[in-house]
Amino acid sequence: MPDNYQIAEMFSLLSKLMDIHGEDSFKAKTYAAAAFNIEKLPVQLAEVEPAKISTYKGIGASTSKKILEILQTGELKALTDIIAKTPPGVIEMLSIKGIGPKKISTIWKEMEIESIGELLYACEENRLLLFKGFGEKTQANVKESIEFFLKHKDIHLYADVEAYAMAVDKNLREHCKQYRFELTGEFRRQMEIIHQLEWVTTTPFATLLPIFTNNNFEVKEQNDSFVSVKGPENIVLQFHFATAENFGTVLFQTSAAENFLQAWGPVTTVAEEKILFEEKGVAFIPSCLREELVTGAVPDLIQASSIKGIIHSHSNWSDGGETIETMARHAQQMGFEYLVISDHSKSAGYANGLSVERIEAQHQYIDELNSKLNGFRIFKSIEADILGDGSLDYDDETLASFDLVIASVHSNLKMNEEKAMMRVLNAIENPYTTILGHMTGRLLLSRAGYPLDHKKIIDACVANSVVIELNAHPRRLDIDWRWIPYALDKGALISIDPDAHELSGYNDIKYGVLAAQKGRLTNSRNLSSFSLRQFEEYIMDVRMEKGI
Repeated sequence: MPDNYQIAEMFSLLSKLMDIHGEDSFKAKTYAAAAFNIEKLPVQLAEVEPAKISTYKGIGASTSKKILEILQTGELKALTDIIAKTPPGVIEMLSIKGIGPKKISTIWKEMEIESIGELLYACEENRLLLFKGFGEKTQANVKESIEFFLKHKDIHLYADVEAYAMAVDKNLREHCKQYRFELTGEFRRQMEIIHQLEWVTTTPFATLLPIFTNNNFEVKEQNDSFVSVKGPENIVLQFHFATAENFGTVLFQTSAAENFLQAWGPVTTVAEEKILFEEKGVAFIPSCLREELVTGAVPDLIQASSIKGIIHSHSNWSDGGETIETMARHAQQMGFEYLVISDHSKSAGYANGLSVERIEAQHQYIDELNSKLNGFRIFKSIEADILGDGSLDYDDETLASFDLVIASVHSNLKMNEEKAMMRVLNAIENPYTTILGHMTGRLLLSRAGYPLDHKKIIDACVANSVVIELNAHPRRLDIDWRWIPYALDKGALISIDPDAHELSGYNDIKYGVLAAQKGRLTNSRNLSSFSLRQFEEYIMDVRMEKGI
């Protein structure tokens, strides 16, 4: 039988969801008041005579009927119905401090955001500032609250746990210098999503465990071979025990996917994992490639140091946080040779997209900057919205004014595969499309992305000389690295792009590179690894090939 607190929670949620949907405000306030009063009642409603329920303060006849419904069935149909027509992520937003039902309604209906992860991404792109009631302080508070909320979930992005993993690793090495520690598991394999952080260690159980139990860590699981603990950061740490003699074996077995290990076969006892490769007579396979056992030479994988230019970045002309000059000079100071400014296009009203008149002004401004930047060039680009029919949202004359065009889907993401394929294929076939941006529109742990036939999309990109972006933002990493080998086999060119909206966004290149390594990408097949001269020649050659 539901208690008063549970009944009050139902009415409170009903009230908030009615506000989000813009339903009868008087009824919503009535239910909110009922929730407040029910929680403070001195007696349990389940013990009150039904006829007397409506006599309590704040509980009228209509509310009384709903209370009886809850007491008799355990449910409230009005609440069940409204939950059914509300995206789960929108309901979850009610857990975020700083945004009430009215703001959530704006976020959902005007910004077309349906999950907390999408909302965080929008905050990082400064999109909330473009809507009434969302100032810089509100956006900052929402971002901080979401980050706190996400820290208390059990699955994490690689980028979100990286600093913590490094700090724990450093601390353990300093406090247990006589023992050996090596990160392993998903983190060592450079997986984009991390369920737990893992180490192989020679530290005895009796020595290791007190380090954590004395610091408020909870023991989750333990046996003779490993122990798992979880601390205030809500990240599971698992330690696999090894000896000096079998350390290499344990490290190898814990840093490879099951499919890889099955294909490998029996594993001998070795002190260093390189011995296993020597015994098998094969080249050492980096842990990032240990998903499926692939025979043949291991490619010279791309490195972050090989990236020569920042492709795909947004300035304060649309939804970025910095001027183009600031972004260019910062990129130059970091050792990059060029910057591709690709602000949002006119259909992206949510992102202060550029009108044709503003494009002309931006291009003039870029020309002036380029005349002052020695040995560095800013390229004129746009992230053009792929519209519902697959067209781009400028006429050919305007598109021709850009050095290159990145085409991306940003709106009406709820599509079946037929619709999504039509839109994306049409955009790829547009002669002005140079790069296909974030192919599926996914946001890791937040949004699955629209369904596509990856092989057909990749084939179309190759046929139309369109580069496939690997969006390096750690919430996107789109194209998925699992499709890169197919793309390379077909002759596609990939481009690791940070999609930077602020200077710190340049650092996201690192996460794109980590994902690209898993896809066996090399420097020669990555557009952003091209030098300034190579990049200029490539852009010119493609334009000539397409006759634009």
